[in-house]
Amino acid sequence: MREVVLSVGIDIGTSTTQLIFSRLTIENLATSYTVPRISIVDKEVTYRSDIYFTPLLSPTEIDAEAVKEIVRTEYQKAEVKPADIKTGAVIITGDTARKQNANQVLATLSGLAGDFVVATAGPDLESVLSARGAGADKLSKEKRLTVANLDVGGGTSNLAVYSKGRLIGVACLDIGGRLIKIEHGKITYIYHKIQELAKQNGISIAVGETADAAKLRKICTLMAELLAQALHLAPPGGYYNRIFTNDGKELPHEPSIQAVTFSGGVADYVYNPPDEDVFKFGDIGIMLGEEIQKNTHFAKVELLRAAETIRATVVGAGTHTTEISGSTISYAKDKLPIKNIPILKVSQEEEASLETLAASIRSQIPLYMPQGKMEQIAIAFTGENRTSFTEIQSLAAAVIDGAQEVIQHEYPIIIVIENDIGKALGHALNVQLNHKKDVICIDGIQTLSGDYIDIGEPIADGRVVPVVIKTLIFNT
Repeated sequence: MREVVLSVGIDIGTSTTQLIFSRLTIENLATSYTVPRISIVDKEVTYRSDIYFTPLLSPTEIDAEAVKEIVRTEYQKAEVKPADIKTGAVIITGDTARKQNANQVLATLSGLAGDFVVATAGPDLESVLSARGAGADKLSKEKRLTVANLDVGGGTSNLAVYSKGRLIGVACLDIGGRLIKIEHGKITYIYHKIQELAKQNGISIAVGETADAAKLRKICTLMAELLAQALHLAPPGGYYNRIFTNDGKELPHEPSIQAVTFSGGVADYVYNPPDEDVFKFGDIGIMLGEEIQKNTHFAKVELLRAAETIRATVVGAGTHTTEISGSTISYAKDKLPIKNIPILKVSQEEEASLETLAASIRSQIPLYMPQGKMEQIAIAFTGENRTSFTEIQSLAAAVIDGAQEVIQHEYPIIIVIENDIGKALGHALNVQLNHKKDVICIDGIQTLSGDYIDIGEPIADGRVVPVVIKTLIFNT
């Protein structure tokens, strides 16, 4: 069994907007005598759009109509129809996720792009997508190193660290090439955190004044130093705790980083010689890339070449958002696809006994009831150490006990588990519920509390479903 699906990635970033189309090849890797093991075996980018400056109506609002026209135009140029697209993602990244209409733009574009093209925003996911698009995960696995990818864009820098191919941490900093903008030789915009950083270091800078290259270079030096501090290559300075996006968390201190890759628009000026006109893009991006390249702390680790630089996030969105469920799943056929379902995660500690598992589900459900009204949720846990017939029957009973609030409403009960028991658990739930409730039970998927899940229509002769795990956190 071999099947090819067409995927799209659309990245609406602080500086640029772009699309890619790719082919994902799905194949059953199992023998005739074993349970099907269906995986994505190949990913090929088939079309790369032009790179557009992200259109804005004002400093706080995206030009939604102009963005939609970009998408329509590129679909036509690629000779692709939305109905051809089986999966993919529209992602709003960096400073653009701060715009007041970011959520509405995402929802509109998701529908325009195809039925199962998901809408997503959030710095953690962006860090992972850009790192995978840059190939940092692959380099880490192949070289057996701890590799950090720094995706330095217009509004934020997204960091992801892989150790021997395994993701161990993400972070996001308010550092980017368009946090100071310049037009006709004058400064037209300064992001408030960069203004504070300059002031704390005795640098006076204001909107309206002439762009002084020497002064702006000092600020870029400070920004590069903060990036080195975020990777724990340099001791933290006085502004270190202020620079994280959304007051986010820092990277883990161990294991120590051994190599770095750079992606994002600024990356080209880390890897390549600079242009003579450092302000040719109307910002400090070129200068920031130069100062990162010159920073002595980065010389302590190996510099690896990224597979993608400015296109890393869009390649990640188009080729790395989709996972394939396990092949032992159970689902109500007419209930798929579904989108933007929040994950209610039962911790491994709470899963240790059936009583605490049921109690955890019961106690968390009210958190997903805005204004006291039940909405669709997905209940997730590992399902470890429960594989016998008796154990699965007891597990089904515990889920039913804890999820009574869900069962009494019109939504299907959705279970997402890591262990390979989806079909058996789904069957047990159906029987114990007397087939009076729609059940969707998928396995082979890892989730975290706060994630959202999208589940697509079945593929591979109905044996698996495409799944996207994502965040929907807009920067503030």
